[in-house]
Order: sequence, then structure tokens, then C-alpha cells
Amino acid sequence: MTDEVLASRSDRRVSESKKFRSKTTRRKKASSKQRSILLFVRDLLIIFVVALLISFMIKTFLIRSFYIPSGSMENTLQVDDRIIVNQLEPELIPITRGDVIVFKDPGGWLLPQAEIVQNPIVAGADWLLSVVGLSAPDSNDHLIKRVIGLPGDHVVCCNTLGQMSINGVPLDESAYVLLPAGETKVSKDAFDVTIPADSLWMMGDNRYNSKDSRYNGDTAGKGYVPIENVVGRALVVSWPLANWSWLDDYPDVFREVEHADKGDQ
Repeated sequence: MTDEVLASRSDRRVSESKKFRSKTTRRKKASSKQRSILLFVRDLLIIFVVALLISFMIKTFLIRSFYIPSGSMENTLQVDDRIIVNQLEPELIPITRGDVIVFKDPGGWLLPQAEIVQNPIVAGADWLLSVVGLSAPDSNDHLIKRVIGLPGDHVVCCNTLGQMSINGVPLDESAYVLLPAGETKVSKDAFDVTIPADSLWMMGDNRYNSKDSRYNGDTAGKGYVPIENVVGRALVVSWPLANWSWLDDYPDVFREVEHADKGDQ
């Protein structure tokens, strides 16, 4: 056998060995790339699940979003505004006069609502957003008003100036109350109530267009809102951006009432 033949066979073996190593290397690279993709997808899923759980915990215990379906709180809140609600009230932070509060219907305040029919995709997206607090499919089952009377308060309307008074102290509510042009009385109808224990007297800022505690005296709760029905205090208008603002509880309006509560001179 000649040297040329031996060299040829040797070259073929070397070439085949190189091809084998090349194929093996490509397989390893492909396998490594596939594994990297799977790890990336796994990490994304973990991040998504953790973010979802954190959002769910925040929504359950701290804050959640609601939208405004009516004009009863104009001009403080506009129809279709979205608000962020602090759910630490009243469990950890006491409710105060002037707070804008979201609460569950005590019974009979709202008319029965027709069930909203959604296609599965929209319903699924709405459910997911509600889990993280970015949607509020139950907004129509809740109300939002301003706290006027606390348990034990004597609330009367109106004096000769058209003002409402709490425990004998008249209030200047011009900073937030919306009245018809030329009207000075902060309530179309007079009332004189003493708030029972564990209850609140709630009124809308749009006083002549709000079905609030004044107009629910024929319900089981007599117009009073049980504190246990409170979901939380509205903190901020979050959407639309043009309406973004912190919601004021106007402490100066009620300061003299607080001083009277404490017996200050």
C-alpha cells in the first residue's frame, strides 16, 4: 500500500472526526440556547406571578381603584373619573368629617343593576385587572359621598344663611359644595338628625343632585351608613390625567366642630 493511500485514509478519518466534533458542538450550542430560552421564560413567569401576588395583596389590604358612575360628587369628582381608595380606613386610620368615602350599599340606596354581559376575552381581562386593583367591576355596587356626621353628631339644616350645622356649629362649605345658580341653601330639604352609634351621615357635594343620607330615610338603615360598610377613603383622582388631583377633606371647614368636641374655648 502506497504512502499516498495511507495519507488519504488518514485525511478522511481526520475530516470525519472534525465533522463529528462540529455536529456535537452544534448540538450542544442548540441545547444550551434552548435551555437559556426555557430559563428566560421560567423567570418571566416567576416575575409575573410574584408581581400578581404582590398586586393582589396591595389591592386586598391597602388600596384599590374605583370609577365614578354618577355626578353626585361634582365638582369634586366627574363622571367616569377613576379614584384610588385607601383601605386602611377605618380599620387602622379613624374616619374624620370631610373624608370622601367609598362604601357598600347599606341596602336600598341603589336601584337593581342589570348584569353586564361581556365576551370571554373582555371578561378575562377585566378579571385580571380587578385582581391587581386596576379595574373595579363592582363599582356599581358601591357609593361615594363625603362624611358629614360622625356617631353622636347632631346635624341640622338649614339656618337663615342656608348653612348646615354640626353640634350647633355652622359650616361654611363653599369650598366644595356645588349648588344651582343663585341658590344659597346647602340642602334643598331641611333635616334634623342625630347620628346613631357606629354610623355615618353621608352627603354628596352636588347637593341638589345626590341621593344620599337625606333621601334614604325609608330604607332599613334610615339613611345612616354603618361604619362596617366603609371600604376606604378616596385619596386621589388617578384618571383621566387631566383630572389628576389629591382629594381634600377640608379640615378647616370642620375645625370649629372639633374644637367644640374637645371643649376648647
